[in-house]
Amino acid sequence: MKEKTTNLKEASFTQAINISALWCKEWGEDLLSEEVLADRISELIKTKNGLRGFFAYALSDIDCFLLDKLPSSIIFMLTEGGEEVVEILMKNLLMSSAQIVVHKRENNIKYQLSSENISERCKDILRLLDTKLVTKTINQIVKDLDNFGNSIDNSTKYDDQQKEFIKQQIFDIAQ
Repeated sequence: MKEKTTNLKEASFTQAINISALWCKEWGEDLLSEEVLADRISELIKTKNGLRGFFAYALSDIDCFLLDKLPSSIIFMLTEGGEEVVEILMKNLLMSSAQIVVHKRENNIKYQLSSENISERCKDILRLLDTKLVTKTINQIVKDLDNFGNSIDNSTKYDDQQKEFIKQQIFDIAQ
């Protein structure tokens, strides 16, 4: 029987999430070396769906410790991803930071902790990437923060409290 494989260049967003989950699990069980995992992720994140899917899973799954341990081969691979990697991490930092404020207001501790975990993972990675590229992206986001929002199309803008908290989170990267 022939094993069905997914062409990483054609993987959907959902497939990229599932692939990332499988690889992270295999790495966590010592079935994949850091180097092999880095090579696989490098191929996956060459597409928009792959990039989004990998970070959607790796940032949000509390049981995936890959981005907490940040092996050197993964850091190198993410650095090689350049602007696209920095951009998606910054977007995730913005969204998760804004959601921390919302969850605090709603007294939803579980979701607040999840958003805080995503935010911390983003900041930890951004601290290790190309400083000039991260600084350039931060400066652009701070300048344009009034144009960003809580919705896919940015139609629901961040409120003042969210914007202030986002700025604190962004400036925390330099710490």
